[in-house]
Amino acid sequence: MPPDLLEARRWLVKADHDRIGAEAALECANPVTDIAAFHCQQAIEKALKAYLVWRECEFEKVHDLGRLIDDCARYDAEFEPLKATVAPLSAYAVRFRYPGPADPTVDEVEVALTTVRAILDFVGNRLPDGARL
Repeated sequence: MPPDLLEARRWLVKADHDRIGAEAALECANPVTDIAAFHCQQAIEKALKAYLVWRECEFEKVHDLGRLIDDCARYDAEFEPLKATVAPLSAYAVRFRYPGPADPTVDEVEVALTTVRAILDFVGNRLPDGARL
């Protein structure tokens, strides 16, 4: 059975919505960096899962971006060098969702957003036309 391009596209659309949400959270008069950081992690997670859906690879419901990169790299070794940049953002899935550690700075989130945009482009360039945004 051919890969489900529509399902891969749905994951990529959700990833892009998380990117938009992260950008919007930074545009507030008082930037909401904890929410922006969470959405950065989510955008990368969903983009990687879009690729795995296209590859018809079942994946666990994990937030570990390094693990997802490893899964993607089984199909395309070009993913492997991304791990060092992406894996540290895994912590953004839960770290700032509750009181405790200090929220990330605007600069930290802007760096994360740069990574998000790069991953969305990277994954999008590897998907067939029917799955791209």
